Amino acid sequence: MHRWCGVRLSHPLPFALKVDVLEATFMRVLVTGAAGFIGSRLSERLLERGDAVLGYDNINAYYDPSLKEARLARLTPQSEFKFVRAALEDSVALARAFDQFRPQRVVNLAAQAGVRYSLENPQAYIDSNITGFMNVLEACRHHRIEHLVYASSSSVYGANRKLPFAVDDGVDHPVSMYAATKKANELMAHTYSHLFGLPTTGLRFFTVYGPWGRPDMALFLFTRKILAGEPIEVFNHGRHTRDFTYIDDIVEGVIRTLDRIPGPDLEYDPLAPSPATSSAPWRVYNIGNHQPVQLLDYIQLIEQRLGRKADKRLLPLQPGDVPDTCADVQALMRDTGYSPTTPVETGIARFVDWYLEYFEHGRRAA
Repeated sequence: MHRWCGVRLSHPLPFALKVDVLEATFMRVLVTGAAGFIGSRLSERLLERGDAVLGYDNINAYYDPSLKEARLARLTPQSEFKFVRAALEDSVALARAFDQFRPQRVVNLAAQAGVRYSLENPQAYIDSNITGFMNVLEACRHHRIEHLVYASSSSVYGANRKLPFAVDDGVDHPVSMYAATKKANELMAHTYSHLFGLPTTGLRFFTVYGPWGRPDMALFLFTRKILAGEPIEVFNHGRHTRDFTYIDDIVEGVIRTLDRIPGPDLEYDPLAPSPATSSAPWRVYNIGNHQPVQLLDYIQLIEQRLGRKADKRLLPLQPGDVPDTCADVQALMRDTGYSPTTPVETGIARFVDWYLEYFEHGRRAA
């Protein structure tokens, strides 16, 4: 089923120096996309370790806002959590949030998500992922933020077919507007790291799943339709593979990255440049599970947990999708100690149990 694929700081520390002491140190962290799947869980974990968190999210209607509100409801009772409802495109609101909260570090997870939706509404991706990210960079620059960690995506690998995807690979052939905006984010971040010395780290997420996940993603869609007795659409006839990564493993990697401020790579060679490092305080990492699973096997695990069979409608690969993904996470493991530990069987079981509790027992409409 599975296949292995190949103390506040006033100045950034050199990249080679670990700053594990920060794990036990109070920080003020601004998290954009805090009502989202990853952002809400990250905020929860930061609060658990004693950080103060300002969540920033516009709670748009790309998917059911009530799920986003429910995620926020788990955070708002905590005294060290504050929330601002606004869009990244609103530069005035964003600047005000920075002015009032005075964050030390920023995690930018807000974005217009979804590969297929980018075929329908590309302008939404420009507004949020380009204009919005530019506003984040400007706010970080002017407020002298110690470290900006931002969400990139495995989709930047686009038409690449060499597996596993490695950060040293070129990513110049995106196959969706979503992927193109994420590649643009990496380039924009590098410019600010180079020109203004802003330490930035981009994380290329690989298919995140788990409790409180997004309704537009496969695990959520399949579970809902199987329970309702509706057919599920299985693209590429279920033959493609994905590096499904459990939410808690992802969040652990984000925190480890946040705690490690990048500096210039002293071994960077401008005559043979690496796409993953720089003479500027800038890094890009893959963050995945490193164990891709075929979609048909993934569906079988859902069926087993639900005790029901799916009515599968086998369809060709969708435009904008890639056949396979697999993350080479050696760089992240080497630099932060990141090590995903959740088997896909465990992760799916936890999701299904949460789903039944949230929708069935909670009597919410799925």
